[in-house]
Amino acid sequence: MKKILFLVYCVFTFSTLSAQQRYELTDGWRCANIKEVQVGGSQISTVGYSLNNWMPATVPGTVLTTLLNNKKVPDPFYGMNNLQIKDVYDTGNAYYTYWFVKSFTQTAVGDEQIWLKLRGVNYKCEVFLNGKKVNAITHEGMHLRQQYNITKLLAANGENRLAILVYPPDFPGAPNGGQGGDGTIAKGLTTAYTAGWDWIQPVRDRNTGIWDKVFIEKTKGINLENPHVVTLVPGIRLPEGIQQPAMIRTSCEIENPLNRTVSGFIQYTLDGKVIKTAVALKSGEKKTVKLPDFELKNPKLWWPSGYGKQPLYKISFSFVDAAGKTADLENVQFGVREISTRWNEQTRSRENLVNGQKIFIKGGNWIISDAMLRFSNERYDAEVRFHRDMNLNLIRIWGGAIIERPEFYEACDKYGMLVFQDFWFSGDCNGKWQDPLKKDDQWIRRQYPDDHGLVLTAAADQIKMIRNHASLAFWCGGNEITPPDDILLPLKERILPELDGTRYFFDYSNTNDMSYNSIGGNGDGPYNIQDPKTFWSYKTYPYNSEVGSVGVGDYASLERFIPKQNMIAPQNGQEPDSVWAYHKYIPYDHHIDPYGKAKDARDFAMKAQLVNYDQYRALMEGFSAHMWDWYTGTIIWKTQNPWTSMRGQMYDYYLDVNACLYGTRKGAEPLHIMMNPLDSMLTVVNNGFATQRNIMVQASIYDLDGKLQDQVQAFAEIAPSTVQRMFPIQTQLKKMKGKDGAFVLLKLLNPQQQVLSENFYWLPGSDGKYTGLQQMKSAELKVTATKTTKGEIEVRLKNDATNTLAFFNRVALVNTTTGERILPAFYSDNYFSVLPGEEKMIVVGASEQGNTSLSVAVYGWNVKRQLFPIKK
Repeated sequence: MKKILFLVYCVFTFSTLSAQQRYELTDGWRCANIKEVQVGGSQISTVGYSLNNWMPATVPGTVLTTLLNNKKVPDPFYGMNNLQIKDVYDTGNAYYTYWFVKSFTQTAVGDEQIWLKLRGVNYKCEVFLNGKKVNAITHEGMHLRQQYNITKLLAANGENRLAILVYPPDFPGAPNGGQGGDGTIAKGLTTAYTAGWDWIQPVRDRNTGIWDKVFIEKTKGINLENPHVVTLVPGIRLPEGIQQPAMIRTSCEIENPLNRTVSGFIQYTLDGKVIKTAVALKSGEKKTVKLPDFELKNPKLWWPSGYGKQPLYKISFSFVDAAGKTADLENVQFGVREISTRWNEQTRSRENLVNGQKIFIKGGNWIISDAMLRFSNERYDAEVRFHRDMNLNLIRIWGGAIIERPEFYEACDKYGMLVFQDFWFSGDCNGKWQDPLKKDDQWIRRQYPDDHGLVLTAAADQIKMIRNHASLAFWCGGNEITPPDDILLPLKERILPELDGTRYFFDYSNTNDMSYNSIGGNGDGPYNIQDPKTFWSYKTYPYNSEVGSVGVGDYASLERFIPKQNMIAPQNGQEPDSVWAYHKYIPYDHHIDPYGKAKDARDFAMKAQLVNYDQYRALMEGFSAHMWDWYTGTIIWKTQNPWTSMRGQMYDYYLDVNACLYGTRKGAEPLHIMMNPLDSMLTVVNNGFATQRNIMVQASIYDLDGKLQDQVQAFAEIAPSTVQRMFPIQTQLKKMKGKDGAFVLLKLLNPQQQVLSENFYWLPGSDGKYTGLQQMKSAELKVTATKTTKGEIEVRLKNDATNTLAFFNRVALVNTTTGERILPAFYSDNYFSVLPGEEKMIVVGASEQGNTSLSVAVYGWNVKRQLFPIKK
């Protein structure tokens, strides 16, 4: 796969040789429904055929995206609009069957070969160029790239027209409210979630369209494809210092479309050395060529986030013919690392290692960036950065969606996120359980999809597409179920060993080989809100692939997709408003009420953030507290939403953060101090590879005004990759008995008295209610915002010593005129408290907004909302 890599904040471009040219076909596409077109592809694909009445089309994109962009349908992410859009199951497939047409200029001279490459079409397609059929057999399968040599079909004058007829999935499935609807969407190789799930309503066109990129590529005859780079890093390494050598093992596919034998060299340059091998190809021959192994001296090693840096190497594979001319090249970016696993007998779960060091997995489940497949490099970069900012180190790609795009993996390479990639199976659609909402019984569903050969072909293709990425860590057969044996065994025993051979394969996402299920049940969950103490006291699955909770955003988030008349706060024990229910709200149960019953939706959203923060901090702390004893890792279900759903998200569909993100960020700190809610024991977790010496462990207890009542501290030494119980503060907390609550501030200080970790808890009164919080006096913060030379904004918030504590404050970067938030924006912290006499600094990052006037909004539990100008 040719790679031109565009990464936000980190852009590089390989030098392009005259031997190669590649560009994307994006603007200028037109489309029309098949019912509106009376002629076939041979006529449509001629330059003279008129497209005057055809709609502008969005490519890459789906039919629904094009209809939305042309205002033919309402926004399905807002309110109940999705109900107004016709569903393909009801209309029949022709309703969403569309012609897509694009004109482009291209010629070929001499040995030049021109290739048409489509990275993803859903579900079937016929391809025509200049009046001729390009694909002899109808293309089928969403998860499969297409490549055609179109040299002989090009127009002599260079004016070409491409026409592609795209059909929806043969079996779109009834969107009957089940997981994957009636399940029959899984009969084809497409996105199962589009028939509906418990976190999304049905996508009406089932993602029909030219959903991924379309390229035209020119080579000087010889075509290089699918280069493969494997890095071997023996021994146990540390991130810093001189490194022992690493082995670089490479290969590349090569094809000769010319009518003569061609000979030459495949080569690349690394660390100033040229590595090459001779090759000769007969006319029409295609083969994979292995290059000599290369020993890289003192390599710069790639590490997961929180454990080290993520340096990346860039090389170009090229074919140089006997005359010394370069015929083609392939650009590759990779990181030098080795990922391995072993069984942990203590936890009875899989333990993961990178460069010989064990890594405690703190992950998030990922569905897809956008339910309508509106992908962008910028959005990928922002979403992956949010995961890095949460102190997570792994993203699992759930099996009901896609093999994620190279641009997603580029962001993961950049930010140090390991990736656990599922293939296209899910227990819900593929027969794990009895389900009255499914059309077919378990025995039939167990054999989905219908074409097993297509699955294996697509799997091999997608493996080649992403296998060079440092971040790709694990393959998985499916979500909660294996593929059928005639897919599983070839995939596991032949295809992956031949095409990759370096990554561990899990048969399915909660297999006993990953996490021994001694508890019973499905091997994952729970998915609903928990008492924070539960995460510390209840031993769940030792490497839990899915455990999660609630995730309602704040009021500004809700306003983006809930109509004003539906802004009705849910109450414990009552049915939520219809729009809330449609957007998959799950109850917070009684967890809001201790803060006072929600008076309205704004009040509910604020109190929900307190619950969100506490919930996810406790989740990560509970798992970290039992690192290597009960657990080798956990993966939150889930960390993002591709639709305006209200459950399981650290930021909303519009990339606006909520308190879930910052609670997770706090609880998942690599070096972290925390308090066990069961016995008030202070505990320190050190995920790093170095001993933390002469560390001060400090606990300070404050009353509800923010006045210090007690403090206890002690020096400690924390060994690497360990959890250490320090001392309880039960006695000190008992002194607060009878009060309406208290605050506890924990700190880890280095010998220079710099803060290494800080953690702020709010505790209820003896009745379990937060009466004291409800009675807090107002606090006023002095805020200054200054733009730095780095393009960031430093926000300083000072609380006068005479004030009460300023509790649970949110900072937001906004448009001064409209008050709307600038999205995405990245905050070094949020939902934080400021003690009397204390000053905090928050760093805000966002893309440049041109001449738009920006301000910083600040508000909190007892701090009224104010706007502050940004100084230059």
